[in-house]
Amino acid sequence: MSDQTSVDSGSVELSFDADRRVATIMLDRPAKLNALTPEMLEQIRAAVAKIQVTDVEVVVVRAQPAKAFCVGADIERFAGLAPADMWREWTRRGHQTFEALSRLRQPSIALLGGHAFGGGLELALACDFRVAAEEARLGLPEVGLGTVPGWGGSGRLTKLIGPARAKDVILTRRQLDASTALDWGLLTRVAPAAELEAELDALIAAITAGAPIAVQLAKELIDSAAVDGPTSLLEALAGGLTASTSDLTEGVAAFRDRREPRFDGH
Repeated sequence: MSDQTSVDSGSVELSFDADRRVATIMLDRPAKLNALTPEMLEQIRAAVAKIQVTDVEVVVVRAQPAKAFCVGADIERFAGLAPADMWREWTRRGHQTFEALSRLRQPSIALLGGHAFGGGLELALACDFRVAAEEARLGLPEVGLGTVPGWGGSGRLTKLIGPARAKDVILTRRQLDASTALDWGLLTRVAPAAELEAELDALIAAITAGAPIAVQLAKELIDSAAVDGPTSLLEALAGGLTASTSDLTEGVAAFRDRREPRFDGH
């Protein structure tokens, strides 16, 4: 199953792997290093909306082969915008799209087979995990254009690596190599390019081995804790909800029988 539109303004393809319970959002504009256009942002948001109503357990955001995962926003599409249009048609649209992605109940993984700059890194930051090739470089170079990260990058980056390091990346336009980004906590996993797909598969397998409802509730608990939400109350509510699931019954039975559990997501 897939959705794809005109390549003139770039396109985004949504596909489903029922066997692995994975949805893939694919950026498809390799000739422009997958630079994002307003049309692509809308397609990402539409893909997220479709994923929300499925029983998918993991979402992967990746790009068609290019030197970059995504070099950010297409500068030609916003350079001439009036201030009000920049707010209404560009910044706001990016915020809505990336916020929807970040709030998916399913865990999401950004697969960075190449560089991620500007809006491309902001897209990756909206995901729960970031798996990158060793040669990938990451950065938010917007101040060099006379603007600032506009799609949540300054906030999400600061939460991940702290204000001092975020300032180093944003104010000096520093490009991080994959090893440094991993050390700083910006990346989740790094692998040689030839082993990147295997690293992705291993992460997907680890996530889907857990009880789906519990995994999704745990994600919401962690996200709430990250913004100083009422985690203790949510833990009580989430624990109560899992107590009513067949997954918990199966998990306890498997523990007692010393076997691997067979979760069905109910």
